[in-house]
Amino acid sequence: MATSTAAPYSDLIIGAAPPNRRRDMIDVRDPSTGKVLHSVPDGTVEDGLAAVAAAAAAFGPWRATSARERAEILRRCWELMVARRDEIAALISAENGKTLADARAEADYAAEFFRWYAEEAVRAAGHLGTSPGGTNNILVSYQPIGVAVLVTPWNFPAAMATRKIAPALAAGCAVVLKPAAETPLTSYLIARLCKEAGVPDGVINVVTTSGSGPVVRAMLHDDRVRALSFTGSTEVGRVLLREAADTVLKSSMELGGNAPFIVLDDADPDDAVEGLMVAKMRNGGQACTAANRVYVHRSLVEEVSGRLADRFARLVVGPGTDPATECGPLINPRAVAKVAALVESAVAAGARVLTGGERPDREGAFYAPTVLVDVPAHADIVREEIFGPVASIIAFDTDDEVVRAANDTHLGLAAYVYTSDLRRGLRMADELEAGMVAVNRGLVSDPAAPFGGVKQSGLGREGGAEGMREFMESKYIATSW
Repeated sequence: MATSTAAPYSDLIIGAAPPNRRRDMIDVRDPSTGKVLHSVPDGTVEDGLAAVAAAAAAFGPWRATSARERAEILRRCWELMVARRDEIAALISAENGKTLADARAEADYAAEFFRWYAEEAVRAAGHLGTSPGGTNNILVSYQPIGVAVLVTPWNFPAAMATRKIAPALAAGCAVVLKPAAETPLTSYLIARLCKEAGVPDGVINVVTTSGSGPVVRAMLHDDRVRALSFTGSTEVGRVLLREAADTVLKSSMELGGNAPFIVLDDADPDDAVEGLMVAKMRNGGQACTAANRVYVHRSLVEEVSGRLADRFARLVVGPGTDPATECGPLINPRAVAKVAALVESAVAAGARVLTGGERPDREGAFYAPTVLVDVPAHADIVREEIFGPVASIIAFDTDDEVVRAANDTHLGLAAYVYTSDLRRGLRMADELEAGMVAVNRGLVSDPAAPFGGVKQSGLGREGGAEGMREFMESKYIATSW
């Protein structure tokens, strides 16, 4: 078990599958210092299957509740998250490392999914029609799919959980949540708040494990599981899709991104830099929607890159829990090593460092906010998701050229366009191969909008009315009267 620093978190550990034996534990560490915050159960395959059994037992009664009753419980979940916002944010910051400002924004965003789906729960209406040949009536209803396994990442431990839990519960499903081993405490807190709000036992189950592969595989091969919702890397998503194929599970995949941030020649440089600060530096660049490739028209490259480098150089780097911090640590030393290797490779290929480009001489998983210019199009940092505070700036000359460059990837989650001509921006947004495009905005996510990508960035959508349909199946009844 952890040291005395664990005490403030001890009452969070609820909703986990009951241990079948004395077990190992997972240490949850503060990425700012590497010190242990707390330890949580290291779940086994048996624990995962026990959680599935609990969800399966709870599914029938939960499904039988009225949509209005489910909606009221979800609204109470929202109210509790709003009331406990600072507590949630402090916990996110402690185990994830993101700044308190980012953590508060995540807490607000996460809570909003409960409010949105409280409203959507009562709107899962089917429809009635007549067959074109006039032979029968067509009745279509939407029913909860059953037990859903939810697998979430470490970078948004609250929002990625509620973005899946809320629509699943609104639809009438029971769930097993498998959070990332790096940030499980936030998931346990959300489970506790849901219990306080009135979610019945067994409807939400949390399984923490360091052996994600075997545990998730076993759950996906259990016939009682009918849906999988995963957020994470494209590489892991491919593996899970192969596993889900064995039992033909309905699968929702929110996978990796390689977002282009395009600054056209008529853009306002100040607006573009402000938007880029949000699109690049939210959570220190550790977001699937983060601006990964910054394409700036050649006429504006010097001005935009200079202003951005000045902003990056003045960012206060430190522990996320420090209110003065503007850029926190990466999630762990492996993440730092990956970012450092990408920067070193880009520089070796000809890129220039305007600011940063090094690891600060301090304790913790930190990397300095970095701006690179003259980045070659073939550099690894352009082809791979950076997941760190590094902006790679690439010059372009024409709209057609930048659209081709932006689309030259197997990924297509988000994209950003800055221009003073809305018609031009919307035309480019239509041409970009991305599931989401922000025009003159550095933030694209909204609980009321469908979130997801094209190509190998995912399948299905989260958020919006579409998000609840991922946890439902349509039933057609043919009848005559």
